[in-house]
Amino acid sequence: MPNNDFNMDSHWLPFTPNRAFRKDPRVFVGADGMQFTTHDGRKVIDGISSLWCVGAGHNRKPINEAIKKQLDTLDYATAFQASNDQAFLAAEKIAGMAPGDLNKVLFCNSGSEAADTSLKVALAYHRARGEGHRNVFIGREKGYHGVGFGGMSVGGIPANRKVYGGALLPRVDHMRFIHDPANAYIHNQEPESQEDFLLELENRILPLHDPSNVAAIIVEPVAGSAGWYLPPKGYLKRLREICDKHGILLIFDEVITGFGRMGTNFGADYYGVVPDMLNFAKCVTNGVIPLGGVICRDKLYDALMKTEAPEHVIEFFHGYTYSGHPVACAAAVATLDLYQKEGLFPRAGEMGKLLGDAFHSTFKGLPNVIGIRSLGLAAAVELAPRAGAPGKRAYDIFVDCFKKGALVRPAGDVVVIAPPYIVEKSDIARLVNTLADSIKAHA
Repeated sequence: MPNNDFNMDSHWLPFTPNRAFRKDPRVFVGADGMQFTTHDGRKVIDGISSLWCVGAGHNRKPINEAIKKQLDTLDYATAFQASNDQAFLAAEKIAGMAPGDLNKVLFCNSGSEAADTSLKVALAYHRARGEGHRNVFIGREKGYHGVGFGGMSVGGIPANRKVYGGALLPRVDHMRFIHDPANAYIHNQEPESQEDFLLELENRILPLHDPSNVAAIIVEPVAGSAGWYLPPKGYLKRLREICDKHGILLIFDEVITGFGRMGTNFGADYYGVVPDMLNFAKCVTNGVIPLGGVICRDKLYDALMKTEAPEHVIEFFHGYTYSGHPVACAAAVATLDLYQKEGLFPRAGEMGKLLGDAFHSTFKGLPNVIGIRSLGLAAAVELAPRAGAPGKRAYDIFVDCFKKGALVRPAGDVVVIAPPYIVEKSDIARLVNTLADSIKAHA
């Protein structure tokens, strides 16, 4: 039976227009596979992996059983001055999946905490090496690194920053955004650009601050939250070379691209670039229980362990009450095992090609469509904004799609579909056709 018996007076929704939501609520009460059940008894297909999280689909028994078993065994234990068996198992598995010598895992609870953790590691590392003057961070325009003060500071989405300007980190600069409007239509390939998006970094930003003062550069391999914007060919490799040249740490924020979205373990694998730190969250537990973390190269850990302080002194003063939570780590182990057992990462890569085919063949030429981008198991259609109402067209299309039984994601005037890796061809057709109907209806 539909459940309409809930009071909305107490819950303040995140990243949601609350006034509009109260008039027309969208409330999920159940989920299985690719489908949600809503409070009013409708079925809605999950076209966005529930915010990039649910790679293996909803209600997966192996993950559920692992959580139940862990709750009956060790529900919680302190993370300070002690640990738990599941944290070691999860860290070993995650480090084993990471490229290069990314071997040390610091656990937290979210992508936002991972961003702030990686920035703190960078400062601590340089100080341990006698270069504590390295305290400048460089992010990128339209980058998203969560909503902590560190992540907001290096992030580059204006709406996420404008109200908090007085409290953002002072020593931060931003590289220019990676999108070339000439590459409006990109399908399963790395775009080639006539513009050099790293020229300003080399010729203006680094000389302005002096490279010897820069602690780290942080980027998403693919700009996910901004609307699935893809880096030009060779961009990340050259960024790695620039960082190496100047002793700057390179941080990849892989909260969205990590654990299969690109058809590989990480975006780092897809692009063939090993960062110094790799931030993760979301798909690591299939979204079932919050877990995030930072995978660090050995040299970062080693530098902090080379201290003359007595052995009882903490080397890195950082952590969270729920760092390496045993239930979350048990969920991660079960999730990563399930991905491997079912071959879901390569499957995501293959289904991504079908998703891209459908996007380009269906949306090209529709009213107000000014760009289409597809790579990995995610695709974006960019729409011309309504005069004087930026974001309204995509928002209206999102609401309309929901009413028609499909959850899609509006990001400014971009609409993104990024389904679970278990998506079938028929699911893709349903999602794409529903979105096409809505684009036409809101012309």
